[in-house]
Amino acid sequence: MAETALLNLAPAQAATRVGSAAGERFQVLDSWRGICALLVALFHFPTTSMISQSAFVGGAYLFVDFFLVLSGFVIAGAYASRLNEPDDLARFALVRFGRIYPLHLLMLAAFVGFEALRLVLPALHGTGPAPFTGGFDLRSLVANLFLLQGMGVEDHLSWNAPSWSISAEFFTYLFFAAVVFTAGQRAWIWFVAAAVTAPFFLLAVSTRHMDVSFDFGFIRCLYGFSLGALLAWFQHDSIAEARQALSRGAGRLAWTLAELAMIAVIAVFVSVAGTSNAGIAAPVVFALALYLFAHEGGWVSAILRSRPMLLLGSLSYSIYMVHIFVQARMINVGGLIERKLGLGLVGEFTLRGYPATGFGVGSPWLGLAAMMAMVIAVIVTSWFTWRVVEMPALAWFRRLAKRV
Repeated sequence: MAETALLNLAPAQAATRVGSAAGERFQVLDSWRGICALLVALFHFPTTSMISQSAFVGGAYLFVDFFLVLSGFVIAGAYASRLNEPDDLARFALVRFGRIYPLHLLMLAAFVGFEALRLVLPALHGTGPAPFTGGFDLRSLVANLFLLQGMGVEDHLSWNAPSWSISAEFFTYLFFAAVVFTAGQRAWIWFVAAAVTAPFFLLAVSTRHMDVSFDFGFIRCLYGFSLGALLAWFQHDSIAEARQALSRGAGRLAWTLAELAMIAVIAVFVSVAGTSNAGIAAPVVFALALYLFAHEGGWVSAILRSRPMLLLGSLSYSIYMVHIFVQARMINVGGLIERKLGLGLVGEFTLRGYPATGFGVGSPWLGLAAMMAMVIAVIVTSWFTWRVVEMPALAWFRRLAKRV
């Protein structure tokens, strides 16, 4: 989730070895990351609107797997030929840690601060558990501080719930680096093994289809990451050559039709597969989409290269990490207003078959308005955390890595 879609498009030196990172940026994939982050935010926001109740949004948790496939694609493209010495491993781990941990720590601090506020302000208790209990207990806080919340040590989602994926992703980074360092050009064999065995494992043990997180999140992450890494490993040259031809406008209409067809496939797949074992195929579907859009050949890609979409892509990690906190505080504020004025703004209802507390009990239109307000609030907050936390922290860790 925390990657930047940057990959060298110079020809690789060997058919099974990706070139070093420098060169063009996959701008369209950056924009896709931002879109996926917003779709995950919509999935988590409870309203009575038709959008929230739709099968597509109900399956939008699967877009986490797009992040994971893209992460493998970017990391393999950037580092598959650069992890040859122990110092390389140290630099890699430092930069990856610096990419995900500072914002993770900030959001943990925000959640802890709110739990402390609940201790002194009973009006904030609501009908939920007492402060620092349930998913906000101190034991889980320790697991989150050590990035273990997605590694099977917890029996529930905790604190900043979506952060399970960055926990799993960080340890997948380390697995990738260790495999490439020890196996060299044969590292792809390990990724084939992971990509083949992981879905069968999930089919055998998961009781929630692809919606595994705190329990088998690492397996889910390794599955998608490996597919993305293999795509970079074997298709690097073909994408580079095709992009050179497409830069001259070759086949624009055909690529546009292919992009539109892929969007339709994704929409149908997510709508249908989100509540069944078919969702376990999500990384395969997203790997195909990534391969298509990496070429940036059609008019859909041209739209995704627009400045607003690229900004959304830049904010994607912040969107992913801040949205639950923003949404929860909106519900808190809405609940206080509801108790005072009784406007039917916030209450209990059924969301996609499950009980929920959220917006729009008086009218689905109120839910839709709350959803729009949430998107704006999340984007504004994300811009702030991106500028103040993400980018300065990453720059600092990169300077530190250079001194290793």
